[in-house]
Amino acid sequence: MRSPRTPAPPPAGRLRAPGTPTPLALAVPALVAIAFLLMPLVGILARTPWNDLGTHLTSPDVLEALRLSLVVSFCALGLSLLLGVPLAWLLARVSFPGKALVRSLVLLPMVLPPTVGGVALLLGFGRRGLLGGWLENTFGIVLPFHTSGAVVAATFVAMPFLVISLEGTLAGLRTSYEETAASLGASPVRVFCTVTLPMVAPGLAAGAALTWARALGEFGATITFAGNLPGTTQTLPLQVYLLLQGSPEAATSVSLLLLVIAMAVLVALRGRWTGATTDRAARPVRATDDTAPASPPATGIEEPVTTSAAPQERWPLHAEVTGFNELTLEAGPGTTIAVVGPNGAGKTTLLRALLGLTPRARATLRLGDTDVTTLPPHRRGVAWVPQDGALFPHLSALSNTAYGLRAHGTPRPEARRAAQLWLDRLGVGPLAHRKPAQLSGGQAQRVALARALAARPRLLLLDEPLAALDQTTRAHVRHTLRGHLAGFGGVCLIVTHDPVEAVSLADRVLVLDDGHALQDAPPAEVTRHPRSPWVARMLGRNAWPGTATGDGLALTGGGHLVAADRLPDGARSLAIIAPEAVSVHLDKPTGSPRNVWPGTVREITSAGSRLRILVTSDEAPDLVAEITPSAALELGLADGVSVWTSVKATEVSLVTL
Repeated sequence: MRSPRTPAPPPAGRLRAPGTPTPLALAVPALVAIAFLLMPLVGILARTPWNDLGTHLTSPDVLEALRLSLVVSFCALGLSLLLGVPLAWLLARVSFPGKALVRSLVLLPMVLPPTVGGVALLLGFGRRGLLGGWLENTFGIVLPFHTSGAVVAATFVAMPFLVISLEGTLAGLRTSYEETAASLGASPVRVFCTVTLPMVAPGLAAGAALTWARALGEFGATITFAGNLPGTTQTLPLQVYLLLQGSPEAATSVSLLLLVIAMAVLVALRGRWTGATTDRAARPVRATDDTAPASPPATGIEEPVTTSAAPQERWPLHAEVTGFNELTLEAGPGTTIAVVGPNGAGKTTLLRALLGLTPRARATLRLGDTDVTTLPPHRRGVAWVPQDGALFPHLSALSNTAYGLRAHGTPRPEARRAAQLWLDRLGVGPLAHRKPAQLSGGQAQRVALARALAARPRLLLLDEPLAALDQTTRAHVRHTLRGHLAGFGGVCLIVTHDPVEAVSLADRVLVLDDGHALQDAPPAEVTRHPRSPWVARMLGRNAWPGTATGDGLALTGGGHLVAADRLPDGARSLAIIAPEAVSVHLDKPTGSPRNVWPGTVREITSAGSRLRILVTSDEAPDLVAEITPSAALELGLADGVSVWTSVKATEVSLVTL
């Protein structure tokens, strides 16, 4: 029997889905548009006097105009970079009244008729213009009919290409890179020069190329504002205008030269002028942490003096947070606080408030004897590891790790030695030369952690720092981190969803919900008496909210739970039931259990050497039981099987909310 044929994949670059016919009503106008755009170019190529091309392009007048065009266009490019880059950053990063009007002013020269632009320049910078008279009387600067006037005219019409291109690139760049650099101690200027500009370099290069090409071909504003003086303002486009009157063949040859230059610029850009971000960190990386050679984390290495706080330096924390988050934090030196809570509880907002990076919440922050509330992020001594790590994609792992030390003035050799030691401690030392795009997710997260630890902060903020690591590597890195935190003179806040991290790393667990602190207690206390349903479930417990009654709890969703504990009637409470305290039966049990419900098995998952059974019921909230595999086999449990569950009253713990 003939096997079915698999359709061949569509050719690369196909613009429509396979099998979808191109509507004739769209195809015909599109082809006409292509022909319309192509015809003038074909006309130049067809009418170019190829035999005399060299003679026309090497004539003294053309060479002089070419020299002047290059001078004017490159000067205009330099002026556009000097003024346009800060303007693009302002439009992309700062919100201010009249921002839409400023952006319209930037776009205006692109849609304004060039001759109108020249008239506007005359009225602004001419001898009788608003500013021209003052420039001439004060500084002796006369722009019209001078080469500098041609530069001003070219800048006026070309700079918008740079600003719009760079603004789009900056707007697409995640701010976490710049915020992380600031948290490592880099000043705003240093952040801009060492992080922002390198990351937007492709967009900047594309905008600069378009700006230069537009300045090279400027005609209308130049002839109106600066005139057409040979050797002074007569650029190649103006030369073409003159040649058309006396030597059309030579004008065609020079036009071909300008056409080739413009086409070369566009081909070199290859469609990059789209305003898209050039976030090179977004390239896919290997998902596992074991795809590249890396030595196991060294857990017994002495921490170098250059990477830790001196023993006498102690920084207790006092913070009062207002806004979305409403809480007060007090912690002594060496304290590690695990911050837990459901999504949207305000965990990351709390960290950003301590950094001074969010308007949603504001923190009055004191570290040791220093009130850093009014200080900018780079002067607070607070290091941050965001959820995505935010490694600078243009720097190697070693340079990333040394960034904070270099920002604080540490000499390069010393900073690199300390950075290498931290990379070795976290097991990624052999990968020091690699860029972030060459690292797996777990490797990148370890480098980000090393970078924060190497910066010697007073307050360390870690937003799920071990989330991307596999279980084995997570245990090693957790051990290394615990060893560092044991001698850390400041306070560390760790946002986590992992109960093992909260218990093994933290001295206290801060439970947040809707920006407020529900509980702030040692891990053992939170484990025994969680005051949040989410935390109880994170710890693997069943958590049922309700209202206390004489013999137990009236459940919020309906039903009644009998408990041996007694709370004041009407108190908002939370019932905590351990999964191992839940019994599963095929028939309704008799005897001592006070809480019995019928239900249906909806899910069976593995939890180490035991199985967790999710049972749903119309008479009680969802309940998770934990039993052995042999018990599940004996009961014949599977999805959809009807069962009975029971819980003794003595196995129910009630916590007042």
